[in-house]
Amino acid sequence: MLKALDQARSFPSALAGRATLVLCAVLAAALAAGAQQPSPDSPPPPAPAAAPAPAPDAAQSPAPATQPAPAAAPAAQTQSPFEFSQSGPVSEEQLKQLLVGKQFYLRGAYLGDSINFDEHGRIVGHSSQGSYTISVIQIDRVRLTKHKVDLEGARYGMHFNEQLAYEDSSTAYDKVRITPKKKVVKLTIDREMVVKPKKQKEPAREKGKGKAARTAHPPAAAAPAQAAAAAAQPAPPTAAAPPAVPAIAADLPVPQPPEPSAPAPPEPAELSPADQLKASIAATPEAERPVDLASVTTTTSQTHANGVLGKALDAIFAPGLDDRMMAAMPDFWKLYYQAVAAKADYRPADPAILRQNTVDQKAHLLTSFEPDSNEYAQAASVAGMSLYHAVIGADGKPTEIAVARPIGFGLDENAVASIRKAKFSPAIKDGQPVPVLLDLVVQFRIFSKRTAAVSTPDPADKDKPPAPKLPGPYSVPHPQ
Repeated sequence: MLKALDQARSFPSALAGRATLVLCAVLAAALAAGAQQPSPDSPPPPAPAAAPAPAPDAAQSPAPATQPAPAAAPAAQTQSPFEFSQSGPVSEEQLKQLLVGKQFYLRGAYLGDSINFDEHGRIVGHSSQGSYTISVIQIDRVRLTKHKVDLEGARYGMHFNEQLAYEDSSTAYDKVRITPKKKVVKLTIDREMVVKPKKQKEPAREKGKGKAARTAHPPAAAAPAQAAAAAAQPAPPTAAAPPAVPAIAADLPVPQPPEPSAPAPPEPAELSPADQLKASIAATPEAERPVDLASVTTTTSQTHANGVLGKALDAIFAPGLDDRMMAAMPDFWKLYYQAVAAKADYRPADPAILRQNTVDQKAHLLTSFEPDSNEYAQAASVAGMSLYHAVIGADGKPTEIAVARPIGFGLDENAVASIRKAKFSPAIKDGQPVPVLLDLVVQFRIFSKRTAAVSTPDPADKDKPPAPKLPGPYSVPHPQ
């Protein structure tokens, strides 16, 4: 009984101990769950680090919101017709649409049937220059090659229709073909060459440093994995004897390794731009090579090469008499076109220059002169009369000369040159020489073989007085 009572008494104690243990376990679990839940006052846990996004391409990245506004555009100017805005290369068809069948002034007024220009539109070699009135070129053919542009066409001359500057200028002149039908005028323009940029190679020393660094310092995290992988690999098998060659295969010839071939030529990107240019010229036929090898440049931008070609065309051709054409003209043509623009006859700017009808004694020509014709005017049968205004100074020398009624075909330049060499008597007013405006008419004619022939003098006519010389092209004062 006593023993049973003791067991009965110890049973509740055991239960109480077990309950205590269970309660402690529940409380520990609750505390652990509470520790994992964030409290309202505690800061949120940091988010896991995300992989960095690749940087967008500079060409595709949007402009920042604070980017300044572009500067104001310059004042509107006359756009050149030879501007190429595309990023790709200029095509032959594009040049044909721009040039073929159209007439342009040669800005340099170059003469001759074969004229060469460098890639900037500058003359290569020497070419004589003449009047702009015989420097109109009509382009008939275009051929575009890698290193130059070949143009073929014909030269035209301007023949004026005996109109004064203040008269209607819409029909003031017509254009006459100068180049014979079976001949052509050839123009060549060099081009800038587009090359590939040379690849930048990493120096050998830098390569060795990088390789050594990667070998000497492997990542710490990868070392255990590499060791475990090495341990898991089986030991390499021992070298076994080579298999026996079958009797049939033993009689066959043993294949020999191929002989090393010649090294392949370097890629263009591996050559410098200068070497690429030399290699390209060497591989180009003689007829397609640049005319001036010393001036050819290279670029890695096709847009830049297009711009150089457009500027060269603009430096060579003028669609009309623009400001640059007018600035290059001699003064007597500038005064003529100023009168055309004002629709008025030429008047000297100096008020001290008098007119012929206001002086006591008029200025007049003392010597006759014969302005030279030229082969273009003779071949085109250009003849007629032209009128010029000349300011005769108090010393009897011509100063300012203006074209009043031109004839064209380069003859006006010859007439002005002859006027400058002529001698005049000055005008007199109140007993003093004064400057005066004098009008001069100059006549040009056609010289035939019959008029140019020189007859042999007869010995019987030796004692006869010489016959008076008949004037050729002559100049006379124009009545006021």
